[in-house]
Amino acid sequence: MQVRDGMNEIVVTVGPGHTLREAARRMHAHGVGAAVVFGIDQPGPGIITERDLLASNGLGQDIDRELVGDHLASGLVYAVADWSLEQAAEEMTRGRFRHVVVMDAGEVVGILSMRDIVRCWTQAGASCAIPATEATSA
Repeated sequence: MQVRDGMNEIVVTVGPGHTLREAARRMHAHGVGAAVVFGIDQPGPGIITERDLLASNGLGQDIDRELVGDHLASGLVYAVADWSLEQAAEEMTRGRFRHVVVMDAGEVVGILSMRDIVRCWTQAGASCAIPATEATSA
């Protein structure tokens, strides 16, 4: 299975000047855990995630004043739509992130999350080899 088979094509976007609350509203309205950020001073788009919003809130920052552009990670890894899900999972695990922007021919085509990968694998028949009686007694 390829990244294009599992990615979410509904890409929520925000700009670096949006507040964290606006980013959270847009993400919530679309039921996603990340938004693509355009209009930033780096080679490709950025990403703001639910984890970034949680970190800001946990630090006591005002999400009505904090701007998306001040909470972006640097050195992003972008997935390619024709990567295997295994390759995407390896990159996400190595980089310790749960969402990745998916590119195809230089354009953003979606976002892939760890949840998307797990969904694809379980629908394809991946399962746990532990019998149910052992799993429930552990």
